[in-house]
Amino acid sequence: MNLRDLKYLVAVAEHRHFGRAAEACFVSQPTLSTQLKKLEETLGVTLIERSNRHVMLAPEGEKIVEQAQRILVEVNILTAMSEQIREPMGGELRLGVIPTIAPYLLPKILGPIGKDYPKLKINLTEGQTSQILKMLKQGELDAVILALPVNEDNIEEFELYDEPFLLAVASNHQKAGSSLLAADALEGENVLLLEDGHCLRDQALAICQTNGGVESSGYSATSLETLRELVSAGLGVTLMPELAVQATKTSHVNISYIPLSDPTLSRTVGLCWRKSSTRRNLLSKFSYSLGDYLKS
Repeated sequence: MNLRDLKYLVAVAEHRHFGRAAEACFVSQPTLSTQLKKLEETLGVTLIERSNRHVMLAPEGEKIVEQAQRILVEVNILTAMSEQIREPMGGELRLGVIPTIAPYLLPKILGPIGKDYPKLKINLTEGQTSQILKMLKQGELDAVILALPVNEDNIEEFELYDEPFLLAVASNHQKAGSSLLAADALEGENVLLLEDGHCLRDQALAICQTNGGVESSGYSATSLETLRELVSAGLGVTLMPELAVQATKTSHVNISYIPLSDPTLSRTVGLCWRKSSTRRNLLSKFSYSLGDYLKS
């Protein structure tokens, strides 16, 4: 038995599918299946009920998966502790970032981080809020950057910046020449949104519903860049975070971005980590550094 086999078991428990579990573990499906068979032989119990259609955990498997998850969390903590002892401001920092922030924020902070923390190796994971929060709580990530609040008892939150939403419309849209609009400018508009799972979708949908916007029934997008292309094609309007506008404004000349007069139409972006983290001293200092990078 080894840690790799426990990771395979936990992946199957999470995905309930051998193929997807193998993808998540970066191995072939036959390799994963073979190792799990060996794990069952070692333990002397059947962990997984296999059929042509479904993958289910046996009752014994459920209990062993729970223990395997605890073991993997403790191993992650042990690894982080050893890194902290060797180099308090160095080692590997596993950082998760949501997709609506990562492409626009990372270019601003990675250079300064490399200069100010030369012994720190940033290992990046991009994923939706629920995914990276789960990884954080399981000890697979040290910190995450996402939209606040998180409202979890064991999670420390540090506000990095606030950014307003701007209304993005095609350059030939009747509102394109406006310099400032009230939120009710969304009334009756076909509003393009991200697909389910993105926290920005939930925020934008709430703004839409409050101000009379109509969610587009024909299109949803996997990224802000896809939303931009849909707006550019005249298929609707959308709400765009300010940092994403600043980063790519010149590359979409046929889109107009219009500020909204309501200051509450915004999001707060922050860095979060476990309160119990062995690297909390580093993360506290790191959070202030990130805030300084974004002010300059």
